[in-house]
Amino acid sequence: MNFILKIIISAVAVFIIASYLPGVTVDDYVAALKVAVVLAFLNAIVKPILTVLTIPITIFTLGFFLLAINAFMIIFAEKLVQGFHVKDFWWALLFSLILSILTGILNALFGVNKKSED
Repeated sequence: MNFILKIIISAVAVFIIASYLPGVTVDDYVAALKVAVVLAFLNAIVKPILTVLTIPITIFTLGFFLLAINAFMIIFAEKLVQGFHVKDFWWALLFSLILSILTGILNALFGVNKKSED
């Protein structure tokens, strides 16, 4: 149940951010939901592999290359989801930063990451 709530919150954040950023468009809420699911999959499977493979450049850039990896995840999601468009790398980078912040805030507001006391 917690995973589904996180996906829905992420989809809402994608939809909100796309309505304000001129370089990012989402056709409808279904596309935003697809983006959230694809990003969850990419962040769980592809991102760890890329992170391990790019350890030297990540160390050399003092961790800033991880931001580029996040932007590439957004661009990859754009290629996989119809109805989701990102103008270029820089918009993807800005989108990924704002998405991380907004989903963190929304998860905290809805208490998604709180441990249940059962």
